[in-house]
Amino acid sequence: MSSFTANQRTYHPPARPIAVICLDGCADEYLTTAIARGKMPRLAAMARDGWRGLVRGALPSFTNVNNTSIVTGVPPSIHGICGNFFLNPETGAEVMMNGPEFRRCGTLLTAAADAGRKVAFITAKEKLRTVLGDGVVERGGIVFSSEKVDEACQETHGIDNATAIIGKPRPEIYSGDASTYVLEAGAALAEQGVADFLYLSTTDFMQHKFAPEAPEILDFHAAVDAAIGRLLDAGCTVALTADHGMNAKNDAAGHPQVIFVESVLHEKFGANLRVICPITDPYVVHHGALGSLVMVHLEDNSILAQVADFLFGLDGITEVLTREQAALKLELAPDRIGDLVVLSGRDWVLGKKPEHHDLAVLDGGLRSHGGRYEEMVPLVLSRPLTPELQRLALGDPRNFDVFHFACHV
Repeated sequence: MSSFTANQRTYHPPARPIAVICLDGCADEYLTTAIARGKMPRLAAMARDGWRGLVRGALPSFTNVNNTSIVTGVPPSIHGICGNFFLNPETGAEVMMNGPEFRRCGTLLTAAADAGRKVAFITAKEKLRTVLGDGVVERGGIVFSSEKVDEACQETHGIDNATAIIGKPRPEIYSGDASTYVLEAGAALAEQGVADFLYLSTTDFMQHKFAPEAPEILDFHAAVDAAIGRLLDAGCTVALTADHGMNAKNDAAGHPQVIFVESVLHEKFGANLRVICPITDPYVVHHGALGSLVMVHLEDNSILAQVADFLFGLDGITEVLTREQAALKLELAPDRIGDLVVLSGRDWVLGKKPEHHDLAVLDGGLRSHGGRYEEMVPLVLSRPLTPELQRLALGDPRNFDVFHFACHV
């Protein structure tokens, strides 16, 4: 099959079909627990016969950031998506990056389609379809979300009557079904020979709601495993990774541990600064727009060092980086981040002001992500590593290397 190049990386996919899965919010302990409980026998066999390890995601450890890295093969410093929201320096407006115009490079999905692959990109969240799916349908591919699968049509999604693929109606987005629908639809397309280069990206509602040992998440992973088995049986090389991990963000009593950064900074330094929570997206029931990384924008940069020192002294805050430091160390685009980038500890989240976050939507405490402690995620491959890939795996492999792994095992 034809090789292709995307963002200065060249891929040499085999003739057999390839399915890359981004299991949203899947910290490695979810897989470990599910395998130990006998819920994921097909994934366990993949790990035994292929490879399983840890890879480093992109920061902030959010959905849009990492999914964009996965389908471009490069960090946010190149593709420009540094959060779900950012402060537009030209207008001063808080903007949701929910369209391809915010992305600064092409995707390997369109490059694969240009090389003759039958591409399918199926996601749970409609926001990812709009951010990352551009150009695929025009090249003969298929792109749709389970969230709006009933709206798919040939002209805009590459397929009519998408609900007929697996014979199920549109699932509720706040459910495990929204994710398993994605995987089952991908498996059906592979079985039918309609697609041979698939990217399947789920939603993390279940991981936000349940810890790894909860019966509900174990049953969810059993359904995920069944769909993985179908992909394997269809002859796919399967590669599974995650966009970010997930941790409880609560105190010993189970109450969310939140620092409302804009509130404390306004009290200390006045109102001439703004805090952006880049986790903010339309799916607030997941996390209440509370994550472990925020951006601080100052109107008066003469107080930058004072603000940074003050924040670093607060319990729960672990890193305070200047724009230049964050661009260098976190691989971020400097014009898409704040004057300060602030990260919190494993069991803390950061917010804006109390009135900007509805904690009532959270049931049973808070599980979220965004910081260092959700940066490491699993990678599982259905085929053993070549010597070259073994060397990559022993270094600092990234979750956005997943297509490179899948194309070269």
